[in-house]
Amino acid sequence: MTKTHCPYCSLQCGMTLAPLSPSRRTGNQVEVQAWPEFPVNEGALCRKGWTATGLRGSRERLTTPLVRDRATGELRSAGWDEALDLVAGRLAALRAERGPDSVAVFGGGGLTNEKAYQLGKLARVALGTSQIDYNGRWCMSSAASAGNQAFGIDRGLPFPLADVEQTDVLVLVGSNLAETMPPAARHLDRLRERGGHVVVIDPRLTSTGERADTFLQPVPGTDLALALGLLHLLVAMGAVDEEYVGARTTGFDDVRRSVAAWWPERVERVTGVPVTDLHATARLLAGADKVMVLTARGAEQHSQGTDTVLAWINVALALGMPGKAFSGYGCLTGQGNGQGGREHGQKADQLPGYRMIDDPAAREHVARVWGVAPETLPGKGRSAYELLESLGVEDGPRALLVFGSNIVVSAPNATHVTDRLESLDLLVVADMVMSETAAMADVVLPVTQWAEETGTMTNLEGRVILRERAVAPPEGVRSDLEVMAGLASRLGSPVPFSTEPEEIFAELGRASAGGKADYAGIDYDRIRREHGVFWPCPTPEHAGTPRMFGDTFATPDGRARCLPVEHRGAAEVPCDDYPVHLTTGRVLAQYQSGAQTRRIKELPDEGAFVELHPMLADRVGAHDGDLVVVTTRRGELKAPARVVTTIRPDTVFVPFHWVGANRLTNDALDPSSRMPEFKVCAAAVRT
Repeated sequence: MTKTHCPYCSLQCGMTLAPLSPSRRTGNQVEVQAWPEFPVNEGALCRKGWTATGLRGSRERLTTPLVRDRATGELRSAGWDEALDLVAGRLAALRAERGPDSVAVFGGGGLTNEKAYQLGKLARVALGTSQIDYNGRWCMSSAASAGNQAFGIDRGLPFPLADVEQTDVLVLVGSNLAETMPPAARHLDRLRERGGHVVVIDPRLTSTGERADTFLQPVPGTDLALALGLLHLLVAMGAVDEEYVGARTTGFDDVRRSVAAWWPERVERVTGVPVTDLHATARLLAGADKVMVLTARGAEQHSQGTDTVLAWINVALALGMPGKAFSGYGCLTGQGNGQGGREHGQKADQLPGYRMIDDPAAREHVARVWGVAPETLPGKGRSAYELLESLGVEDGPRALLVFGSNIVVSAPNATHVTDRLESLDLLVVADMVMSETAAMADVVLPVTQWAEETGTMTNLEGRVILRERAVAPPEGVRSDLEVMAGLASRLGSPVPFSTEPEEIFAELGRASAGGKADYAGIDYDRIRREHGVFWPCPTPEHAGTPRMFGDTFATPDGRARCLPVEHRGAAEVPCDDYPVHLTTGRVLAQYQSGAQTRRIKELPDEGAFVELHPMLADRVGAHDGDLVVVTTRRGELKAPARVVTTIRPDTVFVPFHWVGANRLTNDALDPSSRMPEFKVCAAAVRT
C-alpha cells in the first residue's frame, strides 16, 4: 500500500495505490483506493483519478529509445547509450558552431519540483543556454504576474482550499471547477449549505454555473470590464473599506478615478451583463462580511489577462478582504505542478526560489549552491510562445529538448508552431507515450510515469506534497532525472547531476533558501508526517505558511498595490467574415492535451465537438450531431455540433484535448505575462 497523489490537476488529490491480486492483473499491478486522511480531497477522486493506473501495461507505452533513421525517415529502436550519445553529440556540435542559445529546452507544469529544478540547472549549467521556458506560461502566468505586482508574491491560493467553505460570498471568474477539479466542487456545496452565496462568471452555463446562486454570462474577453463596473458601483455605494485601504494598500485613489467612467450602462454594452444583475451583484458584495474572489483560465488566458486579474484584485482590496480570515483573492491553478513548476527554474526569467535571473544577488546565491561562477549563468531568455516562434529562424534555436509537454496539441496557433518544430535540426522528446509531438521527434526517450517514481509537487494551495513510487517502471524506461544526468555528463557539465529525487530536493531547498518560494525547511519525512507543508517554510522549526497576508504583504513597504487598469478588449473582435467569438476549455473525462487520458479505455474519448446556441445553429443551418466547420484567421476545425441553450448565442466552444482546437486560437500575447489569448478569438461557423 502506497500513499501518493493523483497525476493530473493542481488539487493533487491524495490516493492509495494497492497491489492487485495475481488473478486480477492484466498488465496493471496496482489499483487506486481512497486516502480519506488527506485533507484536500478527503478520499474523493474524479473519474480520471480513479482510472489513473490505466497506462500501466498499455500497449501504447514507450519502452525503448527511438531514433529517426535519416535514410528512411522512420523511427527505429535504439539503445540508451546510442540515443544519448547521438543527442549529446549533435547538441555539442550546434553549440560549437552557433553558440549555446542555438539549443532550447521546453518543460512542463506536470514535472515534479525535482525535475523542474534539474531542468533549469541542465539548461543553464550543462547547456549554457538562456532559451528555456515551459507550458505553465500558458496556464498561470497572468495570475502570477498580477499577484507579484499587487501582493509582491505569487502563490495561487494564499489560503487552504477548504477556507472556501467559510466565506460568505464566493466569486468564481472563468472557472469550471466542477468539471476540471470535481472533488473541489464539494466546497461550493458546503458553502451553500451553510448559507453562503456562489457567484459564477462564464460565457457558458457549465455544471459549475448550475451550482451558483448568481450566474453572470459576459461576452468572452470582457471579464476586466465587468470588474471595473462592479468596482464603480462599490465606490458609488460607499462600500469601500476606507480604513483597510488607507492602512494596508497604496494607489487606490488612482484606481477610484480610473473606474469612474465605467457606469453600469456602459458595462452592459461591453459585457452583455444586464444593469440589474450588475447592481444586484454589487449589493451582494457590499453586504457581505467575507468575500472571496477566485480567477481561473477563463479570465486569465487573454492578451489582457494580467490586467483582468489586477482588476479583480482591486475589487477584493477595495472590500478589505486579502489577509482577512476566509476572504481575499486567489487563483485556481490548472496543471498538477503549475505552482511548483514555475518556482524553481523552468521559466525564462527565473531561478530557483522564485528568484529573478537578472538579480545579481539571486545569481550569486544560486551559482554558489550549484558550484559555478555567477557570470557563467546565462541571462533572461524568451517566453514560451516566443521561444517556439523563434525555432529554426536565423538567430533562433536549432535544437529543442522537450520534457513533459505536448506542444503540437497545446500551443496556440498550433499549425504555425508545428511548422517551426519541423524546421529544427534536432527535436528530442522525453515522454511515456507517442504523443503528437513525440511523433515528430528525431529522438524519443521513454520515461517513467508518476506511479513509477518519487518526487514532490506543489498544489494549488502552495502545499508541497510527495508522490511516492509504488511500482517499478517497465524494463527499458528511465526517469527524466536519469535522462538529464546522462546528457549533462556527456556534455561535460562542470558539476555533477544527481538522479536521486530526495537528494535533489535537498539541493532545491538550499537554492530556494531566502527566496520568495522558500522550501529550505521542508524535507520528505516532514511532508509524510504533515500531509504536505505550505511554503514559505524557511527552517525545519518553521510551521509553514498555510495563510498569507494576515499582517503584511510581500512588498517593500508591506502594503498591497492597487493598480489602475483599463479594458482594451480582445486582440480580435468579430467582423463580417468572422462574426462570432470562439472560446476553448476542458471536459470532465480528459486532461490537458489528452496524451495520457485519451489512452485510458475507461475514460470516454468522444473527440472534439463544437458547442453552439440554437439561434446560431439555426442561422447556419446546423442540427445537433451535424458536422460543422469552425474557421479563424489561422485555420479550421471540423467536428460534430452540440446544440445547447447554455452558451451565449454569439459564442462557440471547442474543447482543447484533441488536435484541432489550438490550430484556431490566437497567439496574441499579454504584454506582462506573455500569456497567449487562448480564450477568445473571432471565428466563423458553417455546415
